[in-house]
Amino acid sequence: MSSANTTLQKFDCPVVGFQQIINGKYKLRILWDLQSGPKRYGEIRRGLSGTIGAKDITARVLSRELKMLTTMRLLQRQELRSRPLRVQYALTSEGRTLIPVIAVMHKWGVEHLVRRSILRKMGILPGEGD
Repeated sequence: MSSANTTLQKFDCPVVGFQQIINGKYKLRILWDLQSGPKRYGEIRRGLSGTIGAKDITARVLSRELKMLTTMRLLQRQELRSRPLRVQYALTSEGRTLIPVIAVMHKWGVEHLVRRSILRKMGILPGEGD
């Protein structure tokens, strides 16, 4: 980021730019998980660790991802007035513009990547023989 007024770096190719934004193991999940409102660091970490097949995310990796998303101004970091000091993260208006994009990817993933047995358990598909 070249100046304090720039929200996102500009690129010659929008696909390359988008790839730079989402490059990282957890960025999309963090953005997606914050769509329902602000969360504290621990809540974000537990949400990521609760993913099927996911290992616990290290504090270092999560801090790096949150810092990068904040630097890109997709997230806002707010220190809460409490003892001990607590921090929460929320989507910025710019970050909110990515939710519909992630929603399309989510829909595609449900249609093409999720096991049918999981979809049945979630009530999205009828049971066998229906």
